[in-house]
Amino acid sequence: MKTLKFKLYSHKRNKYFKRTINAAGVIYNHCIALHRRYYRMWGKHLNCARLQKHIAKLRKRNPFWQLVGSQAVQDICQRIDKAYQLFFKHHKKGVRPPGFKKIKKYKSFTLKQAGYKFLGGNRVKIGSRVYQYWNSREIEGTVKTLTIKRTPLGELFMVVVVDGYSTPEVTFETGKIAGFDFGLKTFLTCSEGFSIESPLFLKASLNIVRKASKQHSKKQKGSNNREQARKHLARCHEAVANRRRNWFWKLAHKLTDQCDVLCFETLNLKGMQQLWGRQVNDLALGDFLQILEWVAKKKGKQVIYIDPWYPSSKTCSCCGHVLDELDLSVRRWRCPSCHSVNDRDANAAVNIKMVGSSTIGVGDVRQSQAAIPV
Repeated sequence: MKTLKFKLYSHKRNKYFKRTINAAGVIYNHCIALHRRYYRMWGKHLNCARLQKHIAKLRKRNPFWQLVGSQAVQDICQRIDKAYQLFFKHHKKGVRPPGFKKIKKYKSFTLKQAGYKFLGGNRVKIGSRVYQYWNSREIEGTVKTLTIKRTPLGELFMVVVVDGYSTPEVTFETGKIAGFDFGLKTFLTCSEGFSIESPLFLKASLNIVRKASKQHSKKQKGSNNREQARKHLARCHEAVANRRRNWFWKLAHKLTDQCDVLCFETLNLKGMQQLWGRQVNDLALGDFLQILEWVAKKKGKQVIYIDPWYPSSKTCSCCGHVLDELDLSVRRWRCPSCHSVNDRDANAAVNIKMVGSSTIGVGDVRQSQAAIPV
């Protein structure tokens, strides 16, 4: 699968999309209420097919609900059912059931087999109206789904999922294999002897974000001034995210040009967020890995993940001796076996490289199967 994202032109007809997204939010909240009521009455989970049939009957009597296509309504029911299935399976791990959402914060609706038609160029017909979008790239393959998304600033984007495009084979151009270790102070430490510092974009713009948030909280609720302050705050957060994302793309291309195989340690991002909070969110390690996987897949390179429980920091890269304990505050340590002095991050990167390179061709290589980030 391949995901493409296009921005829609600003036009007065876009108000129909925004009304449709609001209607989808109303249907979503109604489905959540039905799930909860059904469970209170019968002590059972509401079947997805039964919910879709009931919503289809209600939709015939509600003109506002008819703004949302029948397939988009089915997709809402399926997403809610999938969220409940994940809750039943992983509720002991802290996964919560889906809850109600504010209509203004509801983001999107999805069309699958029908309801849209590409007219060529930069025009697409959705429903009975024709819309234009910024055609930044060609749409290759078979279109599977089309999603209209609304940002906090009110801008509209079209997300297209296509299938049937050719995937390049893995090519070895540089012949290099490198291991990388993430850190809080140093973004990446490479086994080849260099490190990359993170710009920490949120930390650099924290005063601006705090000032905008303070101005927003002082405005009267429901007023136009509060809405303008909310949009200003959203622009500040969007600017931080755009700068970070641009840096991720450049770094991903740089690393994939230098190496054919890139080895990383599987991260427990939720655990890291609980320990270090905003700093981990500012690093956005998961977003970077998603971008890196796609760039590597496009160029025919490999991204390998090793076992998260492998003691990469506690293992000496020279002799293989494993320490019993190694505190996070210890950045350099001497091996009691071979007496070599190891830097914590550099030593971990070398170990990740050795373990990752040993898995090539064995079947433990995990390449990207996710959608393309745009």
